[in-house]
Formats: sequence, C-alpha cells, structure tokens
Amino acid sequence: MSPSATRPGGRARWWRTALVLLAAGACAGCATATSTEVQRTTQGPAADEIWLARFVQGYGRTPTFDEQVAWKSAMEARVLGYLSSRPELAVSPRASQFRFQRSVVVGMRKDEVVVLLEQPDAATSDGAAIQTAAGRFWPSIEKHAKEMWSYPLGWRLYFDGDVLSDLTVAGRKAFE
Repeated sequence: MSPSATRPGGRARWWRTALVLLAAGACAGCATATSTEVQRTTQGPAADEIWLARFVQGYGRTPTFDEQVAWKSAMEARVLGYLSSRPELAVSPRASQFRFQRSVVVGMRKDEVVVLLEQPDAATSDGAAIQTAAGRFWPSIEKHAKEMWSYPLGWRLYFDGDVLSDLTVAGRKAFE
C-alpha cells in the first residue's frame, strides 16, 4: 500500500482512483466489444424493443409504468384482433411466436410485421441502398431482397414481395 493510502483521506482517494480506472476500463471494453459490422439472423427484434427505442428517441426518457401498461394493452388488442381475422395463423406453429414472443422472424408477412413493429422508419426498393445495408451478406440476400424496411437499433428487414426473406442488424455485439 502506498504511504498516501495510510493517511486520513488517502485511502478514500486511492479507492476513488481505482474505481475510476476500473470503470474506464469497463467502458473501453464495452466500446471494443460492440461491432458496427452487419450481422445476419433469422429472428429479428421484439415489438417491445422497437417500441422502447422509439419512445426514448421521441421523448428523451424511458416510459412510465402507466405508459408501458397502456402500450402492452394496445399491443395485446392488435395481436388478438389480427389473429381473429387470420384463423390460419392462429392455429399454426407460428402463433406462439407471434402472440407470446412478439418478435419478427423470417417467413412473416408484411402485415404481421406491421402489427408487431408498426410502420418502418424508412422503406426503400433502391438496390444500392439495400446492398449497402446488407454488407457482406449481399450475395446471399440479393436474390430475395426486393424491398428493405429500416427500424431503430440498426434493424433492416428484407422482403421478397409480401414475405420477410431476411434480417440484418448493425451496431450490436456478436450474437452468441
């Protein structure tokens, strides 16, 4: 232990310095662990993840308990209304993914995506923009990507007609 650590107040200063260095190291580790590289996946964002990102983006704060309850009630009503109008989906294996997990997966229809995530922040059919967003996965995605929808948190959804054919996300830690 250093001589200053044995003086009154010296120990506290030493601990503060150690904690600051530890926190700085942790932040540096987080910064290097997050990659801006595009990742490809078959399961996309959950409805609450996109809603929360949009809420924070729009209001500059996290939602209150009451706002969360209101959103969950509205989401439940939208999902149940959609399932009642689509009995073939309600009895399919995808129903639990749609109703309980509420996350987007490859093979969903556009209207299903809209029920869960609402309208995209941006949509494009421009091949060059789609190619740029797809990154290194473009050769695989190109065949089935006629349109791309963009959502918060780096999510890009690629459609072949009315069907979700692929998903990518940028700026996230590598999936495990």
